[in-house]
Amino acid sequence: MTDIGCFGDGLATGVDLVAAAESALAQALEPLGGRRPDLMCVFVCGDNPDAVAEAGLAASKLGGAGTTIGCSAGGVIGAGRGVEQVESVSVWAAVLPGVEIRPMHLQAQRVGDSMLVGGLPSESVSSAAGPAGSVSEVGVLLADPYSFPVVPFVEHCNKTRPGMPLVGGLAGGALGPGSTRLFLDDQVLEGAVGVLLSGPVSAHIAVSQGCRPIGPPMTVTRSEQNSLVELAGMPAYEKLKEIIEGLPPEEQTLAMRGLHLGIAMNEYADEHERGDFLIRGVLGADQRSGAVVVGDTVEVGTTVRFQVRDAESAGEDLHELLATLGAPGENKGALLFSCNGRGVTMFPSADHDVACVRATLGLDAVAGFFANGEIGPVAGRNHVHGFTASVLAFGAPPASV
Repeated sequence: MTDIGCFGDGLATGVDLVAAAESALAQALEPLGGRRPDLMCVFVCGDNPDAVAEAGLAASKLGGAGTTIGCSAGGVIGAGRGVEQVESVSVWAAVLPGVEIRPMHLQAQRVGDSMLVGGLPSESVSSAAGPAGSVSEVGVLLADPYSFPVVPFVEHCNKTRPGMPLVGGLAGGALGPGSTRLFLDDQVLEGAVGVLLSGPVSAHIAVSQGCRPIGPPMTVTRSEQNSLVELAGMPAYEKLKEIIEGLPPEEQTLAMRGLHLGIAMNEYADEHERGDFLIRGVLGADQRSGAVVVGDTVEVGTTVRFQVRDAESAGEDLHELLATLGAPGENKGALLFSCNGRGVTMFPSADHDVACVRATLGLDAVAGFFANGEIGPVAGRNHVHGFTASVLAFGAPPASV
């Protein structure tokens, strides 16, 4: 029988963050039955960056894992709970037999007009394509958006490591720029930290963007960078107005609160429904020019569809995507990176996403944090998202591994 390892998670609150870290760590290590964790993740929420760093380092030292990564955040997830804007620590611990774990510390340096990023390990010799159902290599990335060019780096990985999924989140600090803390073993760092996992690892990924489409799919017939000028041959503003005026009153309200655009990831699909789009925010519209401005560059010929988001559709989307990752019990542990615009801002409880992951996948060891942006693949390409829940679940490797 294949040894799939074991997983544990813990969460504790309290103004004494070191004590909270010790408590969360003890909870996470208990299911391991005395086995030394190969990988540990520590997430800390607190008002004092120095206290946050102290707690992260304490958990790393006491946990004794082969590799520990972590970061500061505006809220943490663990032990079946989500806690926002409260001094708290969550810890996730994993024993991963046979899996190669390569830590990375990424730093950006400007050279002329270019930005160079160093610290990405070379491709592993064990990352060759494995049996069906396995992921040969997956990256977990925790980044400080103030000191690291996350979006260009993710695009760089799409080109240089095609097919390698990146999952993670953008860290945050209570005092804004300069207060983010990243942990890698016994160090507090800037830039980005993470791990590359390769070998007999069965990693299952779900990125729930939580939107549902409104109006018809349309072809972009004229655009200028991130401005949609014409949709289906009409001025984009007029087309948007036509769509909203045709909606029921409750959906008109949703559109007014927050409208999004879905960019089709497969132009050859016969139909484009929920889950077939990369979601980007609608930033504004100009009646005089007729343009609609969105949060990404959209090329002429692309199929797009306007989208709305509410708690019901976001919950349904997460549940449906998680259900594709395997039957309950097939996965044993998971990392969850949930947008800080979800939690109590979107749902009745900050526990919503972690409760959904635990119930749908039939597992207990789920931990993560509320992020300032989430990283995960859609249609085979990695992206930086907003308002999403990005899940990395671990299960049994295929029997032939």
